[in-house]
Amino acid sequence: MILPIVAYGHPILKKVAREIPEDYPGLKDFITDMWDTMYQGDGVGLAAPQVNRSIRLITIDATPYKEKYPEVGEFKKVFINPMIYKAEGVEFSFNEGCLSIPGIREDVMRKPAISVRYLDEQFQEHDDRYEGTIARVFQHEYDHLDGFLFVDRISNLRKILLAGKLNDISKGKVDVDYKMMFPSLKKGRR
Repeated sequence: MILPIVAYGHPILKKVAREIPEDYPGLKDFITDMWDTMYQGDGVGLAAPQVNRSIRLITIDATPYKEKYPEVGEFKKVFINPMIYKAEGVEFSFNEGCLSIPGIREDVMRKPAISVRYLDEQFQEHDDRYEGTIARVFQHEYDHLDGFLFVDRISNLRKILLAGKLNDISKGKVDVDYKMMFPSLKKGRR
């Protein structure tokens, strides 16, 4: 099932998500819905808060990037209760966008390498290191679990310049090809 993407300005995007217990109801179906929703929006990553669930769950399929960034290969994973415990290297700029903030892209500084502990769909523990594009995508999605958006990581001047566009997004004044939930609309969905 395709779920509506929560738009900028919705309070769930500013909350710290809670961990998922192994017996979380309907988790398998919810993960399938997240994949379907992510693909419908042409995204490469999706965090549960973006579909109005404040839980620590991320889906990433970076395969669309493999032509431009061959190192991503066929990277497709589910991350349950992930934790970045190490970020290293000199931060570098990369242009990011977000399904919750359609039509806006900005350069964001992030570390080039991270070490992550997480559970997979079978609740098996993993401890992996990611570099380059995968590290970037992961950090972007991980921010959603801690109540941050990529626009929180840009300069104050850029935020001021984008204020009108961000306000329009929260009011549903944006064209998108996927279902969205807007915080300032009475019905909330479009």
